[in-house]
Amino acid sequence: MESLTASEIRFLKSLKSPHGIQKFLDKIPYHLADTAFSPRKVIEHQTAHCLEGAIFAAAALRYNGYPPLILDLEAVNDTDHVIAVFKQDDAWGAIASSNYAGCRFRPPVHRTLRELAISYFNDYFNKRKERTLRNFSKPVNLSRFDKQNWMTSDDDIWFVAEHLLYIPHTKLLTTQMERNLTRIDDRSFSAGTYGLRKKK
Repeated sequence: MESLTASEIRFLKSLKSPHGIQKFLDKIPYHLADTAFSPRKVIEHQTAHCLEGAIFAAAALRYNGYPPLILDLEAVNDTDHVIAVFKQDDAWGAIASSNYAGCRFRPPVHRTLRELAISYFNDYFNKRKERTLRNFSKPVNLSRFDKQNWMTSDDDIWFVAEHLLYIPHTKLLTTQMERNLTRIDDRSFSAGTYGLRKKK
């Protein structure tokens, strides 16, 4: 495994906590390019989209005493969302980058991963105002990719995203629940898309 530099490690440790990691991700612009930056590249370029933000957060969690875990939220008629997850006092929380205001941080108050995943449901919608979240994966420990230098690679680390495509996911809704879904209202849509970045 290629190591991060001493200055990179100092930076990750300086974030100190899950909330500190989230504050860094909230401060940098959401990345609109079709890339898969390693944490090193996120530090270098100071930008991240949801996959890159979750992977960066997992690396930062690792250097602050947590395992480097990510979890995949799977959607229909929409893109998946990847979050970094952590546990405090036997409760789950999450760190995330998102172009949608409500799909970011979750405090560690969720007793199960399903409870954590479902907390994203009402904020997870597409431009047609459809609620699109359907499934969630088990956490993936990114240490499994240490030999592939997931934290330091100068090349895109698409192998992490590809792994998420093939792992089992658990359904959040029954078929009847899906049939009963309504679109979100205009006010919720405006709130959720506040600050949305768009490609020029």
